Amino acid sequence: MSLSIGVDVGGTNIVCGAVDADGRVLRKLKRKTEAHLGHSEVLRRIADMVGEIRETLGSEHEVIGVGLGIPGLVDPKAGISLNSSNLNWRNIPVASELEALIGLPAFIDNDVRMYVYGEAIAGAGRGSGHVLGITIGTGIAAAIVLEGQIFYGYKALAGEIGHVRMEGVDEQCACGLSGCLETVASASGMVRQAKKAIREGRESLLNKAFPGDTLENLTAADISKAMDDGDQLATEILTRAGALNGRALAAATMVLSPEVIIVGGGGALAGERIMAPLREQLLDLILPEYREGLKVVTAEHNDDAGIIGSALYARHQL
Repeated sequence: MSLSIGVDVGGTNIVCGAVDADGRVLRKLKRKTEAHLGHSEVLRRIADMVGEIRETLGSEHEVIGVGLGIPGLVDPKAGISLNSSNLNWRNIPVASELEALIGLPAFIDNDVRMYVYGEAIAGAGRGSGHVLGITIGTGIAAAIVLEGQIFYGYKALAGEIGHVRMEGVDEQCACGLSGCLETVASASGMVRQAKKAIREGRESLLNKAFPGDTLENLTAADISKAMDDGDQLATEILTRAGALNGRALAAATMVLSPEVIIVGGGGALAGERIMAPLREQLLDLILPEYREGLKVVTAEHNDDAGIIGSALYARHQL
């Protein structure tokens, strides 16, 4: 059986998995990225993981290629990581350097595109011709898969929905703009809002759970738990985040007319806390013709979507 290997390269961890033609993960490894050691060391780690997986598969499986999802801007055709702030990479010929280490064809693309591609082909969007996917995590990004093909747009910049400027939002974004969706509606944006409100004296269950300096340990998961416990601040933050994401997706829906919208990342883990206001706002802002048949769902694979997408992308390129 021919397999491809998918690699999801993050700032903290590398996840590597062998995937069959149907998107099933047969083997998986996870290692620390250690990006501070430089790109050559990261690629060597990836090569070692690929080699380890190939050894465990046995002779009945043939690995035909490797796909990598990398954060930041990439040139998929040239196989170059143009700018990845998470990894501190600029103009790194990732594909050719990895090929020299593993003796297999290697292909790269942006990590969110690989995530959404995996869900579109072998996850929550399988069988659908027009898929719009969004990941809500440290930031917010989107990707579009049309009839099995990734839509890139001019300069391969399609999908930066996290930097759509939202009415009523004035926070400064790291991109240089202000009012970007991800400043308040991403996981990190929600945490910043909670910390700011608590420091300004807002009463919340989170005050008691994270007194004094321990507030720095607050996570989006803690906000979700506080909402479940009836906390008003947590409820406001998650509801607003869902509604703002729904508003941005409504605009995208009117332009792209997707059949399925998939929500992944930490947003998927928050479940209906964020999905309910997201759906409500989205459906309220689009024409009835767009609502008919539209599915708005959470990711099926979530943690594995990146390696599945990267592996299937490599298979498709071959």
